[in-house]
Order: sequence, then structure tokens, then C-alpha cells
Amino acid sequence: MNDRSDSAAPAGLRALAARWTESARFQTAIMSLIVLNAVILGLETFPGVMQRVGPWLLRADAALLAIFVVELLLKLIAQGARFFRSPWNLFDTVIIGIALLPTGGPLAVLRALRVLRVMRLVSAVPRMRAVVEALVQSLPGLGSIAMLLLIFFYVFSVMATKLFSAEFPQWFGTLWGSMFSLFQIMTLEGWAEIARAIMVSHPLAWIFFMTFILLATFTVLNLFIAVIVNAMQQPALAAADNAAASAATRQDVEALRAEIAALRRDLAARDAGRPG
Repeated sequence: MNDRSDSAAPAGLRALAARWTESARFQTAIMSLIVLNAVILGLETFPGVMQRVGPWLLRADAALLAIFVVELLLKLIAQGARFFRSPWNLFDTVIIGIALLPTGGPLAVLRALRVLRVMRLVSAVPRMRAVVEALVQSLPGLGSIAMLLLIFFYVFSVMATKLFSAEFPQWFGTLWGSMFSLFQIMTLEGWAEIARAIMVSHPLAWIFFMTFILLATFTVLNLFIAVIVNAMQQPALAAADNAAASAATRQDVEALRAEIAALRRDLAARDAGRPG
């Protein structure tokens, strides 16, 4: 009897923890506490607020951290070994682990990292998780586009350094300086002033700058957006395809049932028409 009760207790505790952690009220409460923690961490940056209610804010921050630790323990009890197979659980564990590190001595800089707890909203809100997962899935495509953009930057930086370094060393004096200036031009921040200044001595320089902007800003950067949007649309398209396939399957099953019912009626009619 004792062995059975001992084995049933962990199972009952796991079921209870799973029921708590998976309930909508529990998840809403955790999200609310994460937002409250973000507000408290923001208030701690105001010296006037810290002078008046600083100790209370620190106590509230410590209490919220304790609640988050209990939440992780409940998830660990509920999910068991599956807890460590979830990237979002590992993400939450790292965030809370950083917050638990001592903030004195050489690790004092980690105190500023407590604000990372706000990032737990990403794992707590399903729609945010879907966006992050889509971004992760788009990384291979983004890497290829980044390499293409790097090639553009290198080619145009070499050209700009050779063309404009003698007269405009503040922008294109070195290869690295040219890459930084072209990055600024790619963001369209102050590019017209740079181009007009250079066009005083190089009237055809507008060809160089317009070509770079068209290739880097309006083409390559839009490819980044296209890859991300495509990655975010793929789950929706897959869900739509699955729904369409399920609907088609249901229609086929209903058609087969109708045919079987018709065959049964025919057989019943034939049996009824046979002479005894």
C-alpha cells in the first residue's frame, strides 16, 4: 500500500502542477506580473522615485523574482524531462538564472541585465512566440541576403575610397570609413548633404550614390522584409492547406458513406424481391 501511495503522489502532484501552469488564469497572472516587473525596473532608474520608495521597489522586485522561480519549478514538475526539450523553457531559465546571480563585486554589471526579465513576455504570449519562430526559420535566407549586402558594401566602399578619399577623407579616407559612410547613406540619413558636397567637384557622383541606394536600400533591404514575411506566412499557409485537406477528406468520407448506404438499400431491395 505504501509503495502505491508513494508512486501515486508524484503523479498527482504532476497533474496538479500541469493543471495550474496550463490554465488561462495562471498564464494571464504571469504575464501581468512580468509587465509589473518591467514597470518596477523602469521606476528604479529615477533617482527621485528611489529616494522615496526605493526599498519598497526592491522588495517588490525580489518578491516577483521568487514568484518567477516558483513558476519555473511548477513547470519542471508538470513537464518532467520535457521541460528541457522546450527552447522557451530554456530561455526562461536563462533569464531567471541571470537575475539570481549576485549583483555585488565584479558581477555588479549583471544588475542591469535584470531588465531581460521583460523579454519573458515573448515566451508568454503565443503570437509573439510565433513571430520569433518565424524569424528563426528565416535566418538561412537572411544570411544569404546579408552576404549579398556585404559584397555590395565592399565593392562600393573600394570604389568610393579610390574616387573620393583624396578630397573627402572625413567620409571616404579609408576603407572602413567608406563602409561606415555608405552604411549611413543606406539608411538615407544625411545622404543628400554628402552627395551634394561631393558633386561640387565630381558632378557625375550622383550616378554612384543613386546606384548604391537603389541596390542596397530599395532592393537588398526589401529582400530582408520579403524573406521574413514569407517565413511568417508559411505556417498560415500550411494551416490553410491542412484545413483544406481535412475538409476534402471529410467530403470523401461522406461520399463513401452515401455510396455504402445506397448499396445496402439496393441489396435489401433485391433480398426483399427474391421468392421465398
